[in-house]
Amino acid sequence: MTEALIGAAALLAFGIIISGVAFGSAIGDGNVASKAVEAIARQPEARSNIYTFMFLGVGVLEAVPFIAIALAFYILLVVAKVPAIVGALVR
Repeated sequence: MTEALIGAAALLAFGIIISGVAFGSAIGDGNVASKAVEAIARQPEARSNIYTFMFLGVGVLEAVPFIAIALAFYILLVVAKVPAIVGALVR
């Protein structure tokens, strides 16, 4: 019973982490792109510099979801040992 509860909690935490990171990253990408469009509208001659910094910002912003996904898999596979728990429950 305790193993099933740990497995369920780990799967729930995994889903919350992944969905939260995906949602936050999408909002961040949208904010960066909208501010870049606003800046280009104000200063069209600085478009190449704005694009450069926009892509740098989006790149840094996109690194966070990969780190969070790695952390979520670590929690799922190493900390909670879900594959072993699921294997024991199936038997």
